[in-house]
Amino acid sequence: MSNESTSANLQHMSVVRTKPLMTMPQILIMNLGFFGIQYSFGLQQTAINPVYEFLGANPHDLPILNLAGPITGLLIQPLIGALSDRTWSPRWGRRKPFFLVGAIGCSLCLFFFPFVTAVWMAVILLWLLDASNNTAMEPYRAFIADKLPPSQLGKGFLAQSFFTGLGITLANISLFVFQKFITGATAAGIPYWVVGSFMLGAVCSIGTVLVSVLRTKEIPPSDEELAALRAKKGGLGPAVKEIGEAIVDMPPPLRKLALVYFFQWYGMVCYWQFIALSIAKSSFPDTPEGKEEAVAWTGLVNGWYNIVTFCVAFSLVSFAKRRGARTVHCVCLLLAAAGLMIVPSITNQYLIFIPIIGLGIAWASIMGVPYIMAVRMIPSTRFGVYMGIINMMIVIPMLIQSLTFGPIYENLLGDNPNNAIRFAAVFLGIAGVLMLWIKEPPIVRDVDDVAFIPAGH
Repeated sequence: MSNESTSANLQHMSVVRTKPLMTMPQILIMNLGFFGIQYSFGLQQTAINPVYEFLGANPHDLPILNLAGPITGLLIQPLIGALSDRTWSPRWGRRKPFFLVGAIGCSLCLFFFPFVTAVWMAVILLWLLDASNNTAMEPYRAFIADKLPPSQLGKGFLAQSFFTGLGITLANISLFVFQKFITGATAAGIPYWVVGSFMLGAVCSIGTVLVSVLRTKEIPPSDEELAALRAKKGGLGPAVKEIGEAIVDMPPPLRKLALVYFFQWYGMVCYWQFIALSIAKSSFPDTPEGKEEAVAWTGLVNGWYNIVTFCVAFSLVSFAKRRGARTVHCVCLLLAAAGLMIVPSITNQYLIFIPIIGLGIAWASIMGVPYIMAVRMIPSTRFGVYMGIINMMIVIPMLIQSLTFGPIYENLLGDNPNNAIRFAAVFLGIAGVLMLWIKEPPIVRDVDDVAFIPAGH
């Protein structure tokens, strides 16, 4: 059979082969690099905007200054996914070269970021940092699907949820702790405690990824896959074409998941943008000091739901096996919706930690459970490009929210942040209900030989 016909036959097929079972320590080591990546994202969520303000940026410019995240995610992740699908090196593997390069770039950006002296320098470094983070993170999703047998995919993806919660939580804790013990500031006015957190992030990013790269071997492609890879043309143009073809060929259940993601991520962005203002309005005095206390308290609330995330992530594995990933994700989103509907009515700030547990459980599911379903919907020869397309399903709702929610907030929600949180609750609830619309693909059992299964079956 020619290389061209082999490539055509494999283009829309999933290769199911014997994959050795991994122990739990091996799964954790394989995902350890995700901790460094998410530590970096935690710093971006918490520390980037204060750095902008230290450098004299106007608060109303902050949304524009933060466009790097969704735009780089939209452009880079599917492209890196398509390129990694077309890559194989006997020495370096398929996915590992990409997240190693991304981790190196991320570490360099984190190291230099707190030494910037102007807003434009910070903006350039943020774009480079986000590009590096997305380059490192996208292949990690495909890496799990490549490496683990079907029976262990749940553990693999929810290990990433565990490290997501742990990485973001420790990033916030480092900022809190360093602020207590480190004094002084750079010539540009950036406190040294911020510098310390970025230095720690630089070490975590490259260090954890190196551990994963050195301790986990990738599974070589079969002879058929290798022949198909060699038959494919390399370069940027074919990779872009592959993204378009994958979108056209997207299985119907994955299209339905895209609709779930629209409501899910639109609601999450509303929460992140307005939770501090909502807590300030409901639980603190309407004074400058009260608003500062509310911002600090919001940091504790967000830290708490991430703690919940890494505490419950692995328990969702057994629930997903018994009840199905679709049902588990539906229930988790409904728990978040119920919790967020309650939060604006709470006047005692200590009680906020109770309903926000629902969001922590949902966040664990958001970062892992849908991927358990997704890898059953897509051909294994396209894991990389489809993981990038799934990321497009995340960032497009974020961009839509940034363009549309302002008029909604002003004209329909009465400029009331409590109503914005309730709006987020409704959208998460809609996403949960829509999950039941998706027919969950069957679980492919681990097998002892090589078989080919049509994509989407």
